[in-house]
Amino acid sequence: MPSKVTNKGQVTVPKWVRDHLGLEPGGAVEFEITEDGGIRLSRTDALPEARRSKSGGYAGGTQAGLSRDEIRALTRGGEDF
Repeated sequence: MPSKVTNKGQVTVPKWVRDHLGLEPGGAVEFEITEDGGIRLSRTDALPEARRSKSGGYAGGTQAGLSRDEIRALTRGGEDF
């Protein structure tokens, strides 16, 4: 599902990605170029305590982003990962 870039360089993060990362308004994210030329989107703020208990939590201050292949699989109905 493509997102368009606005005049200001903004895009809408799809709901399934926001849900997966636990992003809420005002949340912080980081973009990283991967070795294969893809883009990794990672959450950089702490996951709220209520979400940590629901999701099982994670170690450290960031949650691993999705690889380009993982995003393709999700958006094109591919295998679960």
